[in-house]
Amino acid sequence: MHIMLFHSTYGLRPAVRSAADRLRDAGHEVHVPDLFDGRVFDTVEGGMAFQQEIGRDELLKRAVLAAAPHSDRGLVYAGFSFGASVAQQLAFGDEKARGLLMLHGTSDVADDAAVDELPVQLHVADPDPFEPHDWLTAWYLRMQRSGAEVEVHRYPGAGHLYTDPELPDYDAESAERTWAVALAFLESL
Repeated sequence: MHIMLFHSTYGLRPAVRSAADRLRDAGHEVHVPDLFDGRVFDTVEGGMAFQQEIGRDELLKRAVLAAAPHSDRGLVYAGFSFGASVAQQLAFGDEKARGLLMLHGTSDVADDAAVDELPVQLHVADPDPFEPHDWLTAWYLRMQRSGAEVEVHRYPGAGHLYTDPELPDYDAESAERTWAVALAFLESL
């Protein structure tokens, strides 16, 4: 499987590189673009301020340019938090997308969005301050209406970015369960 993996608002941190290595060890070809040109942040606020400075359109343009050389292979788009939002937008715009793996984040779904049975898997903390229950319910229903085949996996007690061992949100048990389920999902595509 060819996977395009997008980093979180913290930037391309070691945890993202480790995730890519884990996916490669499972036999996947993984591309990890750096949408922030080498910038990494210690806080969510720092990363969000940088995102606003660059602008959403520019960040999406960078993501599209990174994915374009590989999209003819039928990519699985994946990402962490902000990166999951980017992955969702690219997957919905790529008719050859094979799947969408979302860790810790979602994005709005346009009313006219349509995909043809796109397999989607979301892993999210429960509760998650960035992905409240009402939002996730609405997101799930919109994804269903769009034609996506959606699975949602919630992890009680975990923090937002619970798969990153260098952050206070880290939850080793939830992270390992996430990777076991995610790798099985990728294997099924």
